Amino acid sequence: MTHLLTFLTVLVVVALVTSRRSKAAKRAAGSGSGRAPVSFDAAAYGLPPRDALDPHRAGPSAAPHVIRASQELAETVWGGDWAAAAAHLKAAGTDWDEHAERYDLLRAVARKQDDWLTAWRAADPGSCDAATLEADLMVHRAWEIRGNKYAHEVPAENMAKFQALLPAAIEAAERAALLDEHNPAPWVVMVTAARGARYTPDRFKPLWDGLVARAPHHFEGHWQGMEYRCAKWFGSDVQMMRFVEQAMDNAPKDSLLPGLYLYALAELDKRGSALPSHAVLRQRLTTAAEALAGAPADRSHVSSLRHLLAFYLGRAKMYEAALEQFRLIGPYCGSSVWSDQGDPVEAFHAARAEAVLQSGAEPVPAGPMRR
Repeated sequence: MTHLLTFLTVLVVVALVTSRRSKAAKRAAGSGSGRAPVSFDAAAYGLPPRDALDPHRAGPSAAPHVIRASQELAETVWGGDWAAAAAHLKAAGTDWDEHAERYDLLRAVARKQDDWLTAWRAADPGSCDAATLEADLMVHRAWEIRGNKYAHEVPAENMAKFQALLPAAIEAAERAALLDEHNPAPWVVMVTAARGARYTPDRFKPLWDGLVARAPHHFEGHWQGMEYRCAKWFGSDVQMMRFVEQAMDNAPKDSLLPGLYLYALAELDKRGSALPSHAVLRQRLTTAAEALAGAPADRSHVSSLRHLLAFYLGRAKMYEAALEQFRLIGPYCGSSVWSDQGDPVEAFHAARAEAVLQSGAEPVPAGPMRR
């Protein structure tokens, strides 16, 4: 079951995905001139025509009943019924990725208005979920104060508040962890905050060990772990790639963890670092494609990962596989992997054209896509 998305959550998730997780290379290697041939007819190959492309979204909106149900939950919680929030999380059981999906919604609700969370904490001080949400909110507020500027650009007063809030948030998450020894959510908060708190690897390791002891294949936790190990924080390109490859190799069949490799490739591109060798890249992209094959379209990360997968399959000259992803993506091109190249519609359309022309695909029979 996927988590329920409010309009607010949609905006939050899109912002996170486009600003943090899906940024890929600004260079468009493998896309020729960056423009599709004028004669290219996408509809002839079962693809939405160029004038039907949507640069505002990476994937389809949630179904109306899902949006309606999530909005109702948000309004119920904002109205003071914190028990509805507790029940929403409890319904995930010990499926910790599902728990994280549901937690995302409540995180967005709390960031907009948190009176209900204060009431929940007072009424049920033994709730690990409530205590974790409170610690998570502290991390969010710390980063709001700091902003996204380089450290030397942040006003001293703001940096002082930031540096005071993050350790306090980690302590709050540590207290939350004591309330439920099985719940990995507090550990995700600790791992997330550890970067900003500038934890050295020896201080970070117990937090990471605590997380994977409870949820060995937690997607959000591994994304945070990858961020810690990347070169812009406390690791290197080599450490980051070793980490994501190990996560891929150990992932269960129904996991999206192999998709983490795509985010790592995007991080390499942002730094101008070389991608893995052609043979390694092809093998790893095939694994990522297999992991995405059975994933529900409305699950978090899927739309973002499909865009990255299509892009890097093209880079690896795996044009037939790239075309398959473009057919699954449909008309949506609202991903930074395309907008970073300039006009997202043109970049997306050109990449589709290259996939078709280089794969030698045959036109499909006339149908709804043909005009």
